[in-house]
Amino acid sequence: MEYTDFSTILRAKNSVFTFKDIVLLWKESVPALAKRRIHHYVKTGKLQAIRRGIYAKDENYNRLELATKIYTPSYVSLETILRKEGVIFQHYETIFVITYLSREIVVDGQTYVYKKLKDTILSNPAGLIKKEGYMEASKERAFMDALYLYKSYHFDNLRSINWKTCFALLPVYESKTLEKKLHEYYENAHKH
Repeated sequence: MEYTDFSTILRAKNSVFTFKDIVLLWKESVPALAKRRIHHYVKTGKLQAIRRGIYAKDENYNRLELATKIYTPSYVSLETILRKEGVIFQHYETIFVITYLSREIVVDGQTYVYKKLKDTILSNPAGLIKKEGYMEASKERAFMDALYLYKSYHFDNLRSINWKTCFALLPVYESKTLEKKLHEYYENAHKH
C-alpha cells in the first residue's frame, strides 16, 4: 500500500504539494492516516517538508509553484514576469506574487513578496496563463498589476507591450486612476 501511495506523488506533474493536494491524490478519507504516511515519507527522505503543510518531491522543486501554494488563490506577476519578458531590466531574486494579502516571507532561502489585490481582480482569469502546477500573469497582466499597485514605476522597455490587450484588461481593475495612467504610459511609449 505504501509504495502505491508514494508512486502517485512521483507520477504527479507537480513538484510541490499541499497536505490537501496529497489527500486528494491518494483519495484518502482519513486525514490522520495521510498525515502519518506523509510524516513517514519526510522522515525517510522521500518527501521534503518545505513549510508547514507543504511538501516537495525533492529539493529541485519549482519555486514559482511553491509561491502560489503558500497563499491561494494567487498567481506569479509583477517584477518576476516583467523581468522575464524584458519589460524591466533590473534583476530580482525575489519572486513576486499577487494574492489576497500583503506579506514578505523567506522559505528555503528564497524571498517571496505577496501583494494584495481585491478579490474581484484576483479571481478574474483574464490575462492569466496556466503553467505546470501554478498560474502566472501574461506580460500585459503583470504590467497592469504594476500600474495598479505602484504609484509610479519605471519600465525599461515598453516596445513589446500589446496595448490593445492592456486596454482590454481595464475592466478587470474597475479603476479610473488606472485608466488615466494607462493612457499616459501609452502616449509616452508612442512619442518616440
